[in-house]
Amino acid sequence: MKIQALAYVLAETTDIGKWRHYAEQVLGMSTAEAAGGALYLKMDERAFRIAAIPGGADRYLASGWELAPGVDFDGTVAALKAAGVEVGDSSEAERALRQVARMVKFTDPSGNAHELVQGYTGSSTPFVSPIGVAGFKTGAQGMGHTVLPAAQNFDATEKLFREVFGFGMSDRFNFKPGPDAPNIRIHFMHAASGRHHSLALAEMPAPTGCVHIMVEVESMTDVGLAHDRRVQHGVKLMATLGEHENDRMTSFYMLTPGNFALEYGWGGITVDPQSWQTTETQRVSIWGHDFSVGFQ
Repeated sequence: MKIQALAYVLAETTDIGKWRHYAEQVLGMSTAEAAGGALYLKMDERAFRIAAIPGGADRYLASGWELAPGVDFDGTVAALKAAGVEVGDSSEAERALRQVARMVKFTDPSGNAHELVQGYTGSSTPFVSPIGVAGFKTGAQGMGHTVLPAAQNFDATEKLFREVFGFGMSDRFNFKPGPDAPNIRIHFMHAASGRHHSLALAEMPAPTGCVHIMVEVESMTDVGLAHDRRVQHGVKLMATLGEHENDRMTSFYMLTPGNFALEYGWGGITVDPQSWQTTETQRVSIWGHDFSVGFQ
């Protein structure tokens, strides 16, 4: 496996202030100003795991993938190009904002933007939540996971991540949104870190560039407190509290200022990339997770 974990995600925003308030008062993350008017959202010892970047829309911009230790950066880029993927170089300013030594950009067959990075160059300081969140589960498992749209070219997109980057298949789910509706494939893939899934591809459109991202806290209490803060600050609920069947995450979903959802959870399982056998999920959740509230 060439990818260690999802290192960070980038969101475009028309209002940095909304992200600052959401990060500090709802998520419980600390924030810091960055170059070009960007905002870092800090959730562990790294300078950031989410960055909000000023722009003309409120949407998801890109996923940042960190190579596993010892993996050859140039060789991985060559493998991308050999697979027919156009690879773009990064500028010094872009690398400085991401705080990495090396970085290239590419777009997958479904049109999702990605960044491949190596060599974290930023600071390493303790995380202190402005509202008392005990901590987030990150470290080698990265910032969490992202679920990206692949309504077109689903198979080619999956092939890219499986064959070029070596992602393992954790779980497959054929989602049927209605009795007469066609199946929607959602495939969950793990990287070297062992988080049940760092990436999932969903055979559905997502106009703002992402179905959802997930951050995981260290206690169920912090999930409950975040749910209370969501209510207090009037943040739209996208799915009720529940426990997923595949990764056993207990979580709820809420809207971000980027107009994509964020899953706030606890208790996700870790898989052994060498021995894990792909599962076939039969239902989204064991209990809860009513997604219809997001359409109300």
